[in-house]
Amino acid sequence: MTELFPPSSTSGKSLMERVEDALLPLINLVFLLLMFFIVAGQLADDPLPNLPPTPASAEQQSPHADLLVDAKGNWRIKGETLNAQTLLRRLPEPNAQTPLKIAAASSISMADLESLLRTLEKGGYEEILLLTEPET
Repeated sequence: MTELFPPSSTSGKSLMERVEDALLPLINLVFLLLMFFIVAGQLADDPLPNLPPTPASAEQQSPHADLLVDAKGNWRIKGETLNAQTLLRRLPEPNAQTPLKIAAASSISMADLESLLRTLEKGGYEEILLLTEPET
């Protein structure tokens, strides 16, 4: 039967020394790649181009919505503040094809939003889109 490893007397090195010798080229290659990417990153120091500015009128426009909810939790349709009884009469009829659009202030409390959604659920609204503005 033949041995899988040559006897240590023929190679002159132990198994650990042979493994270390085999890893040395790999370590050198990783070091050279690291140096390459450090130098390449320093050479490509061009800044990214600036994005075109957005029109000022778009920032001031409010989104088209059927219902606006301000930061205090007031419900408004076309500037008129409504309560739970008058809200359902002023909104368009529930329709499965076109969801109700609600524009809510970003600082509205979850309790106010939940109260509104429960009122709309009682009115038969199943599809609702909640429109918010991202914070800048």
